[in-house]
Order: sequence, then structure tokens, then C-alpha cells
Amino acid sequence: MVAGFETYIKAQNTGLSDDEIRLIGAAAQERTLRRKQVLLSAGEVCRYKIFVVTGFLRTYRIGPDASEHLMQFSPELSWTTEGESYANGTPSAYHIDALEDSQVMVWRKNRFDALIDQIPALKDFSERLISRNLYFSRNRLYTAISATPAEKYEDFINTYPGILVRVPLRMVASYLGVSLKTLTRIRQAQAQRSVK
Repeated sequence: MVAGFETYIKAQNTGLSDDEIRLIGAAAQERTLRRKQVLLSAGEVCRYKIFVVTGFLRTYRIGPDASEHLMQFSPELSWTTEGESYANGTPSAYHIDALEDSQVMVWRKNRFDALIDQIPALKDFSERLISRNLYFSRNRLYTAISATPAEKYEDFINTYPGILVRVPLRMVASYLGVSLKTLTRIRQAQAQRSVK
């Protein structure tokens, strides 16, 4: 698992030395998750930064009507956490669970903070990740309030290529904020256009 993490970090042009990368990897706990296994439940405090080595996670919230609102997909070689809960030590409003059998590395907040203090290049890399996630979140919000359902779907398949074969359509519909019926209609129209 650590080897996959090290390969990923080296490909990110982080400026981290091999020794620093090994130190970061050694500070993590390795966890193997079964499909549907929960990493974080609403009401708990998120205490980890999570790196997905293999598999697929999702972050979602349950609405007052018990409907799921999918906020983020986290495929292999991506980071996730519940940022507000993690940073402030407050109970999370979100759940994180595994959509597939997954291997993850998790860093407790105190250990990750110590690494950031010790390794300036990790602090720079972490800040770039936060900035990229903020940019991604703002673009997603803009798309959610300004795009048509068909444009939302097009943006989704460009952002997450290959994910449609890995998750149920109801989850994609939840992520897009459209009904399953609307998503099915969009996909059928797209399939008809590609046949012509």
C-alpha cells in the first residue's frame, strides 16, 4: 500500500525527498475496507486525512427526508476528509464510506500536523491540494446552479471518466442533483445522438 502512495507522491512534483516520503508513509495507518464499510458517520468528529490507494469512497449527507445527497466521489489516488470537522474538531454532518473494497492510508490530525511542521514541502503540497479542492468545489457549485441537467451530466463524465461503470445511476443522479428519471432520459438522448 505504501508503495502505491510513494509512487503517487513522486509523480506530483512535490519537492519531497525519498526520506521525507517514507516518513510520511510510515506515519499513516493502512486500512483495508470492505464495500459499504463506514469510515465516518454523521455526528462523529473526523480525525483523519484519507488517501485512497485502491478502491472508491464517497462523501454524502442525509437530508431531512432521508434522501442521500452525494457530495464527493474519491477514486483511487485521491485524498478525502471532512474538512470542517477535521479542522475544527466538530461533529460532522457527513458520512464517508466505501463504494468498493478499498485500501486506504489514514493520518491522525496530530500526526499529520506534526509532519507539516517538520516538512515544509508537505505543507506546500497540502496547501496546493486544499486550493485545488476549493477550486473544484466552487466550479461544482457554479455548475449546480447554472447548468442544465444535460450540462451537469457532461461535466460529470468529463470530471470522473470511467466512474459510470462503477457506481449505481441513483448515486450519479444524487451527485448531480437531478432525479434518476431525468438522468435516464439524458443518457438515452445522448445514446440516440451518438447512433446518428
